[in-house]
Amino acid sequence: MPSHQKSGKDQAADAQLISSKEMAPLPENFGPVFFQNQFLAKIELPTKEKYADLTGKCAIVTGSNTGLGFESARQLLSLGLSHLVMGVRSLERGNAAATKLRAANPSAKIEVWQLDMETYESIKAFVCKCQDNLSLIDIVILNAGLAPVTFATIPATDHETTVQVNHMSTVLLSVLLLPVLKSKSKGQNPPRLTLVNSMMSHLCKFPNKSKRPMLPSFDDTAVTPWNAEERYGVSKLLCQLFIVRLAENVKPEDIIINMVDPGLTKGTELSRHAKGITAVAAKIFFSVAGRPVDRGAATYVDAALGHGKESHGCFLMNCKIAPYVIIHEVPVSWKILLMTSCDPQTRSLVLHRRQGINGSDLDRDASRTQFRWR
Repeated sequence: MPSHQKSGKDQAADAQLISSKEMAPLPENFGPVFFQNQFLAKIELPTKEKYADLTGKCAIVTGSNTGLGFESARQLLSLGLSHLVMGVRSLERGNAAATKLRAANPSAKIEVWQLDMETYESIKAFVCKCQDNLSLIDIVILNAGLAPVTFATIPATDHETTVQVNHMSTVLLSVLLLPVLKSKSKGQNPPRLTLVNSMMSHLCKFPNKSKRPMLPSFDDTAVTPWNAEERYGVSKLLCQLFIVRLAENVKPEDIIINMVDPGLTKGTELSRHAKGITAVAAKIFFSVAGRPVDRGAATYVDAALGHGKESHGCFLMNCKIAPYVIIHEVPVSWKILLMTSCDPQTRSLVLHRRQGINGSDLDRDASRTQFRWR
């Protein structure tokens, strides 16, 4: 999908861009980076002058009934988006949000589809509905996620909630959507798959990184003690590692995959589970340091519309390509990463769909990504 017309100077700057994996990692002292991100970085709101008209285009935004998902959907509609699919857990809340969103573009078609990221059956049903009901898909923003403050597991999978939703379910939805996106692509511009990640992935300690099997170690507080901030960061780190490797198996000419950090943003429901003093402290912190929700959502739109093939497999922060959490030293093949970072159900579904992605076998180890936790 083309972005706005760029000057010769901008094009020269683009030619000098390097990918996330070629960048030095962010400093371990994250304070200056956080201050720069939250108080000095300027995030421009999307305009029709900056981005191409989205008339005739179709976008899917998950978790779009509230917060950043809602606002990013509104911004896409304001750019002329013709067809919006809202993937939401609650149809009632989704329909209420859709009523508000129609004000941004009364002529757009807005559909509300159920998507419960806590169950694999709901994820598979959502993907099947995309395959059966959509003639084209241009943009997908996977925003749905959560940050619970207390430990809990999901009955359907027996996995801890944060890792299940933010990593395993998001990975499954991404992989299952890839052949659908490829089959629904129209014209010369590849569809975009943007996943919401977080700078919190840079801050986690990952104390159970050497546990084998690793995923069950998140499900038992006797093995891995509960820490809400740590768990949220690790869930985003795991997803980042997986998506980096996944992108290496997908041609950017077919689908452009990238990840985006919206920054600390106020006015969302991410900390909705906090109670008591924790809730008060979170509200004060977010009100002081958080970005307005429209600025945070603008990073989603920028990731989906403002970057081309150079962003494939990259992590974006402040609307620019930024470093991964990891540096490259220890080889990890696709199969090893798949075996250690996905549960058996997800792994089985991923391998079942491997031939639909770029016509290649995702089991192959010919291309290796090197990861080392710093």
